[in-house]
Order: sequence, then C-alpha cells, then structure tokens
Amino acid sequence: MTTPHDTTPQYPFSAVVGMDDLRLALLLNAVSPAVGGVLVRGEKGTAKSTAVRALSALMPAVDVVGGCRFACAPDAPDPGCPDGPHGTGAAEERPTRMVELPVGASEDRLVGALDIERALSEGVKAFEPGLLADAHRGILYVDEVNLLHDHLVDLLLDAAAMGASYVEREGVSVRHAARFLLVGTMNPEEGELRPQLLDRFGLTVEVAASREPDLRVEVVRRRLAYDADPAGFAARWAAEEDELRRRIAAARELLPGVTLGDAALRQIAATCAAFEVDGMRADIVMARTATALAAWAGRTEVLEEDVRQAALLALPHRRRRNPFDAPGLDEDKLDQTLEEFGAAEGTGGDDDPEPDGPDDGPGGGGPEGGGRPPQDGGPDESAPGPELPHQQEREASQEQPAAPEQATGQAQEPAEQSAPGAGGEKAAVGATEPFRTRRLDVPGLGEGADGRRSRARTAHGRTTGARRPHGALGKLHLAATVQAAAPHQRVRGRRGPGLVVRRDDLREAVREGREGNLVLFVVDASGSMAARKRMSAVKGAVLSLLLDAYQRRDKIGMITFRGSGAELALPPTSSVEAGAARLEQLPTGGRTPLSEGLLRAHEVLRVERMRDASRRPLLVVVTDGRATGGPEPVVRAARAARLLAAQGTASVVVDCEAGPVRLGLAGELARELQGTAITLDELRADSVSALVRTVQGNRKAA
Repeated sequence: MTTPHDTTPQYPFSAVVGMDDLRLALLLNAVSPAVGGVLVRGEKGTAKSTAVRALSALMPAVDVVGGCRFACAPDAPDPGCPDGPHGTGAAEERPTRMVELPVGASEDRLVGALDIERALSEGVKAFEPGLLADAHRGILYVDEVNLLHDHLVDLLLDAAAMGASYVEREGVSVRHAARFLLVGTMNPEEGELRPQLLDRFGLTVEVAASREPDLRVEVVRRRLAYDADPAGFAARWAAEEDELRRRIAAARELLPGVTLGDAALRQIAATCAAFEVDGMRADIVMARTATALAAWAGRTEVLEEDVRQAALLALPHRRRRNPFDAPGLDEDKLDQTLEEFGAAEGTGGDDDPEPDGPDDGPGGGGPEGGGRPPQDGGPDESAPGPELPHQQEREASQEQPAAPEQATGQAQEPAEQSAPGAGGEKAAVGATEPFRTRRLDVPGLGEGADGRRSRARTAHGRTTGARRPHGALGKLHLAATVQAAAPHQRVRGRRGPGLVVRRDDLREAVREGREGNLVLFVVDASGSMAARKRMSAVKGAVLSLLLDAYQRRDKIGMITFRGSGAELALPPTSSVEAGAARLEQLPTGGRTPLSEGLLRAHEVLRVERMRDASRRPLLVVVTDGRATGGPEPVVRAARAARLLAAQGTASVVVDCEAGPVRLGLAGELARELQGTAITLDELRADSVSALVRTVQGNRKAA
C-alpha cells in the first residue's frame, strides 16, 4: 500500500544512531537507483524499517503528468503508458512516494488487474494499476521480504530489473513503466531468500543492535524525544536533513560525469573472480556502486577505496553456496586482491595506502561519507563465516556391536554405555558431508503455501480443470468461460462480433502444483546413537534433509530425545540455518525415551495445526528404533506411534541401526506410525541400491 498521508513528521534519517553501512547503502541508491536496491538483514528491533521510511523524506520531489496514474515524467512520458498518449498538459510536482508491499498481498494487488469480463465482451483493456505502478519513480519497500511467496518475489525483482511491469491475461496484455528504488528488510531467523533472488538485490547490509551502553542510551534518548514531540524533534534535525537533500541532489548531478577508468574496472573484475561469485551481475553492481560512491564523495574519478567499499556492500550475499553459509567477505583477501591488481596498473593507493573510505567518511557517526566503520556490536565481517559441518577426526576405535535384545523387543543398554562416564552426556560431534536426498512427500492433495514438496491446489502450476470463482476471479479459464456463455448468445440478443459475457459465465482455472510442508524432525540423541561414527553419519543425514527442506520451501522443526525426556530444540520456523546450528551443537548420551519424543511431536503438530491448518506435516523420525527410557518403554512408544497415525500424520522413519546384529526395530516403529522406513543408504538420491520409496507408496501398500 502507499504510505498514507500523515501530519506526523517522519523520524529524521540523520537522527538514526549508528548503522553506517545501512545508511550509506540507502543513500547510494538514492543517488543512483541503477545500483539495484538494498536488502537489509538483521535481528528484530534494530530500526531497519525506521531508517528505510526516513529515506523517503530526503528524496527530491518529482514532476508528473497531471492525471496520469503511472507517474509519467512530463519531459519524457512513457510511450506505452496505458493512460497515454500524453499531450502538453500541465505538470504537477509531488513528493517521492514510499509504497509498502504487505506480505499477504495478492498478485493482482502487486502488478495490477485486468477486467477480463469487459475485455471479452467489449474488447476494452480496462486496467486497474497495482503497487508497481504506484511505486514508479519512487521507493518500493518490502518488509519481511523473505516471507513473501516466491512468485511475488519473482514478479517484483523482474520488474525492478527490466524497469517495466507486464500484465497478461488470456492474450490481453498491458505494459507500463516501473522504475523504483527497491528496499527489502528481513530477519534471517525467519528464513532465507533463495540465492538467485539474493543476487537480484544490488547491495546487502547486516545490522545488529549495538552492545555499547552509550550508543544504546542515545538511541533510547532520541526515540523518547521523538515520541514526546515529533514536530519539535524533526525541527531540531531540519538543518542536517536539508544538507543531506542538497548532497543527494548534487551527487545526482555529478554522477554522469564520474569516470570509471580501466584500472578500477580491472580491480572490480579481479575481485569478483577472486571471490568466485556467479555470473556477471556482481561486476555490474560493483561498477555502479563505485561510481555512486565517487559522486557521493564529490569526485569525478573512481578510486581504489570506492572499489573496496563497493565490494563490501555488493559481494557478501553473492558468495553463499548453500543456505548454511553465512554472508561475509574476507577483508584481508579483498585488500590483497586490490593491492595486486592496483599495483599491476600503477594505481591503487599511492596517496592513501590504507584507505578507510571516501574522503569525508562518517568518522563522527554521520551518514554523509562512504567509509565503513565496524558496526557496534555487529558481526565481524573480517572473520571467516561458519562452514558446513564436516566429519571430525577419524575414529580411533570401531563402533561396538549392538547387544542382543530380548524377544519382546525391549532393548538392553548398549555396551558403549558400560564404559566409565559413557552413560552421561557426550560432546557433540561434527556431521558428515551433506548429500542430495530423495524427495519424501505427503500423500493426497493439499492446499497449503506454494512450495516444492507435495501435490497441492495452487495458484500456479498445470491446469487440471475449471470451476466457478469463489469471490474475486483468479486465473481465467478461457475455454470454459466461452463454453458457458455460448448457449445464451441468442437469448442475450447478441448482434455484433463480440461475445456477450455475464458474471455467471466466468470460470477460473483449477491448477495443481506443489506445496511446502511442515517437516518435523524427531532425532534420537540417546546413548544407543552415541558412537561417534554413527552419530556423525546421522547428523549428516539430518543436515541433508534440512537442505532439502530449504530447497522445497518447507517450514521445519526439531525435537530431540535422550535421557529421561524430549526437548523442542527448534520450534517450527522457516530458518534452516537455525536448524543446522541446533544440530551441530547436539550432545548425545543416556537412555532412549522414544515415547517422549513421539508424544512431544504429537503436541507440536497439534498446536501448529491450529495455527495453520492448510500446511500439512511430514514427520521424520531419525532413530534406530530402540526404546529404553521410562516404564514399559516399548509399549508406550507403540501407543504414541499409533496416536500419531490416528491423526493422519504422514511419517518416515530413517533407520540408523548399525552393526552386525540388526533387529529391525525401526521398521516396527514405521508400521505403528503407518509410515515408511528407509535406511541411511536408501535416503541418498544417488545411491545405486536405494529404492524409490515415498510415504504415499507405503500407505498404498498398507
């Protein structure tokens, strides 16, 4: 939605404390929207939205054609504007718009909607503009961009890249200009964007709350002063705001005259190659950012310090190879690359061998410069980010064989726990290298959020039929609509070539695609799994399933059980990074309270079903099937499994049993769950011996 008119002054941009990287990235995009926008990643409560909204007050006003819904410029109107062609009408000046895209917005609200009924019956392109039209020549702000549906993010970023929005419905097409400054904010704990979508944002910055007491005091002091008297607070910062407006305007005028020499271009190309970023977009974004930095500093030549700062803003998010990699850049490697290729060209810092940023960097905490002081309390980007967990040192001893068990199936404690201290908690071990897993899906046809796992009725996918619309018309099924209207043409008095279509004739397409599910992991961390080699393989398998869940756009949760109970290690979330972190720190040891783990899973699924009934769950139990914790452990585990089965919960048991003696307890558990059991080897998609097993196939066999 467009930001509503409000007499309350916006919080001043220049009054924002700290967050130098964020302010600089926003200002560079204000100078040169061609940079490609900003993605702001940070924890909750760090004033991300405050800084973004404050930027709109600094943007210069724009001249628009009077009455044009698409904000065409009077001196260069869009020749394809749906409201055109424009004559020589009077121009209007208006403030730059800040348009906010709600997380729950529909596709029609984003790109606009065509009146299909009028298009069929009258041949008229009746188009209602969407948010992309409202944002033209302004700012489009998406809070929690990582929670948007994937197809909306695709449409949004395509429009940002092409500078135009296309709306097509059954052969009727409308195009209009859509050039805007795109800003997205997100909390990584709630899930990540896909790597190809991350790449479409020009710059990315990380923000974190300062751990410095004096800065935190100043943040609170300013916020309380603003809340008590917004107008008075804004007046006290008016001079600083005017200076920023003047400087943005001056940098925009200077920008076309900035020279990007061959030496700087070579440094840009060498830096992107050294950090192995994919594609060429990073090179282009770095070049545009370095040029904007020079203009912001009042220079007409790009220097090495501009290239360095551009790399720190444009490359960290493009180096991620998988969702478990943290964004970051090795600054020592960056400096070495710039020095090497700067020296090769005879440039790169003779006047300033250790540049800290553009000439008038924000030494006093102001946003005016281009330097990059470390964020207070924020991540140290010079330190290497966490890598995927790998298997630790080779095992010094072989895993002990499992002890024979009684005919009832109740497990004896494994021999490894008889060693001194073995019955207690053991230190966490690393995971083996993750691998590509087979797809495990939920049977039936769901109606959950768009994803890539299980079959579902979705807004996108292959057309399987037609139906009368319930509420607003979705995707029109043209053939079914014509078929419904055809028998009534004579009665309706049709005389010309047009088809007489009534509301009752309209049919919308029924489509089948795939949905994302709630994948709940129940992981056995007891002593029977504590052998280092086995637990390392188990963690590698769960890590692989987490990666698969990320790629299929699932929510995930994790329950672990050991000792005398079960723990919800990770409440259901979209952040697989959080799941990987919990897994890496998982200790092992103690008895095997399998029933407690299953009962905890039942409770978690019950609560999630009330929160989101359309998202279907998939239970993944990672265990060897032993049950030794509490009274009658085997009987209680079977009852808990039957309780989950009675709720219709689709389930998979990943059998982790190892050793020469195999008891098949995991298979028995799968039968009680009415699910399927697969071994670690069968879980691999590239395993020669793996069978093609899915939950649906197992339930059909049952």
